[in-house]
Amino acid sequence: MSVAMKHPAQPPTADKHREKAQEKSQVQVIARAASIMRALEDTTTGLSLGEIALKVGLARSTVQRIVAALETEKLVVAASPAGRVRLGPTILRLAGSVRTDFVAVARPFLVELSKELHETVDLASIKGDHLVFIDQVIGSQRLRTVSAVGETFPLYCTANGKAYLATLDDEAIEALIGRNLKARTPHTVTKLSQLLDEIRIVRREGYALDREEHTLGICAAGIAMRDMLGNYVAISVPVPTQRFEKDFKTICERLLATKRTLESQLSSTNP
Repeated sequence: MSVAMKHPAQPPTADKHREKAQEKSQVQVIARAASIMRALEDTTTGLSLGEIALKVGLARSTVQRIVAALETEKLVVAASPAGRVRLGPTILRLAGSVRTDFVAVARPFLVELSKELHETVDLASIKGDHLVFIDQVIGSQRLRTVSAVGETFPLYCTANGKAYLATLDDEAIEALIGRNLKARTPHTVTKLSQLLDEIRIVRREGYALDREEHTLGICAAGIAMRDMLGNYVAISVPVPTQRFEKDFKTICERLLATKRTLESQLSSTNP
């Protein structure tokens, strides 16, 4: 007669330890993949596996395994026949989705600001040395300013553009816009040194002004902030000049309040 031997059951604590170790390993892989994609963020020609390894402080073999997995999902793609890689099309689709989501998140705040001020409120993203308008709430005033979504504006002579420039240091500003600034109106600041003087005030006050520097008859106030991906966006309130001087302090106060509220909303939804 044979007797079946019963193996002792694994203690529950052993299973929990394995689960925790597996979870920690998975989190570590995600963090490493994120660091690799961040290393590729500002490269147009891509990086080799060795260059990525140096940037992120990982073994080349580890980088190779993670890059292979990212390539499968098209999060990175080949940048050259020599084995360099760059960010792939999936990143663009994801980023586009987040930008769309940010417009949806920001929209109620823009509507509320427009109602408070009875003025048009614009939302713009940054593309190189230009702004691109991505949303707009048109004000209720009979005389009001309107720009088309998708329209581009230079940074150096617009309130929202200068608000973004204030997030950069002086050297980065010069590298981005150069020293020769085209006059859009008689009020445009065309000397870089004068613009940098103004930018220092913007950094202190938290908002920027455009007093007919881009378009005669229109002034504006603007602020810059980051979206959920960390990309800069800008909110501005363009106003016909005849109303601006009387109302600009209130406009700036409400812009700053909107920025604080929106940043609080983003931080609560992205812990």
